[in-house]
Amino acid sequence: MSAPTRSPRDRRGARGPDRVAPARAAVARGVRALQAWLRRPLTSLHLVLGVFGLLTIFGLVMVLSASSVEAYSAGGSSYSVFVHQLGFCAVGLVLFYVGLRIPPRRMRALAPWMLLVGVALLVAVLIPGLGVVRNGSRAWFAVGSFSLQPSEGVKVALTLWGAHVLVARRTVMHRWKHALNPLVPVTLLLLTLLVLEPDLGMTISLGIVMIALLWFGGAPMKLIAAITVGGMAGAVVLGLTAGYRVSRITAFLSSDTADPLGPAYQATQALYSLADGGLFGVGLGQGRAKWDYLPNAHNDFIFAIIGEELGLVGAFAVLGLFATLAYTGLRIAKRSTDPWLRLVTAASTTWLVVQAAINIGYVVGLLPVTGLQLPLISSGGTSLVVTMFVFGMLTNAARHEPEAVAALRSDGQGRIASFLRLPLPEPYRAPVPRPPAPRSVRR
Repeated sequence: MSAPTRSPRDRRGARGPDRVAPARAAVARGVRALQAWLRRPLTSLHLVLGVFGLLTIFGLVMVLSASSVEAYSAGGSSYSVFVHQLGFCAVGLVLFYVGLRIPPRRMRALAPWMLLVGVALLVAVLIPGLGVVRNGSRAWFAVGSFSLQPSEGVKVALTLWGAHVLVARRTVMHRWKHALNPLVPVTLLLLTLLVLEPDLGMTISLGIVMIALLWFGGAPMKLIAAITVGGMAGAVVLGLTAGYRVSRITAFLSSDTADPLGPAYQATQALYSLADGGLFGVGLGQGRAKWDYLPNAHNDFIFAIIGEELGLVGAFAVLGLFATLAYTGLRIAKRSTDPWLRLVTAASTTWLVVQAAINIGYVVGLLPVTGLQLPLISSGGTSLVVTMFVFGMLTNAARHEPEAVAALRSDGQGRIASFLRLPLPEPYRAPVPRPPAPRSVRR
């Protein structure tokens, strides 16, 4: 008797498990390999260096692409803005090295002095003749073609000093008086100076730094909620005190009826750019929005050019890099044994990622335009230099994870670290509390 024949459906069902099983096994092996790699002592170091390198190179490429037309029409050279950005990148690499090399204890000791210098610069920039007005804000020092925005450095100074203060008071942070003073009054002073410039975007960014410090520093949730609500109310009030801000907010709230050639022009053109990009984009350098259709294409709205030229794939690549930065920074903070380094890392990661989220949010139409730049990607010298210094600090913190310290001290640092003459990271040693002074006995 001949064997019964199987139908095509039976034959496909019989072969199905044979095809699925190898695929599942491959996925399982990949997951196990990823988990094993994440458990390695230097994974955080490699992750933060990878994100830093990719964002820096990607930013330079996109600045060249987005600024070429405007630079040529302004000065006859398509590379002038790119060369300017490249020069600041060189300075930023020096500061990245400084942030990578300086010991955390010395950085913490310098934090109060850095904040004092930052306050002095914010005051000086308001003096006519010293500060230069650009885009309606007296927020820059300028010497020839070189300009400096001191408020960018103040964010770092506040992060370092605020972490120093909160760590010293971490045992009493549950009390509102100790959680508020002196971080909140000092931050309010800095915010007042920024409002006088005026610079609403930087004011929001500095407020994010303060909230992040309080959050990770262990302040009461009710206090953080109250400060957040008050900050949002203050931002609304500031937004309604200037005509151009009112027009931006009105255009955002009534986007369907806003004049596309008026206050809503920039946001509308950004959406057109993103729509033109589709899935894979029109090609690097082939975008049309930068031909005087989208103002500040190489600065605040560079994400629109990314979406147009590289499509949804390029846009999601940027989102993936910042998501990796968020994971890596919080991973470093969680693994750090130094409380000050832990707080600095968590707060720095937060304001970098939240600033990127705000920039992308107003480019895609989810938020009103605030003028915050996309870290390491937007054109802007001071922002680039300061952000590269922050990445140097994050890399330094990754080298000071306990497992990384043990690995580097036992296995060596490698040729690159030896060439850069990086000192071996020292394990964290908690300060020994001083015994209370003996009370004098009265006779």
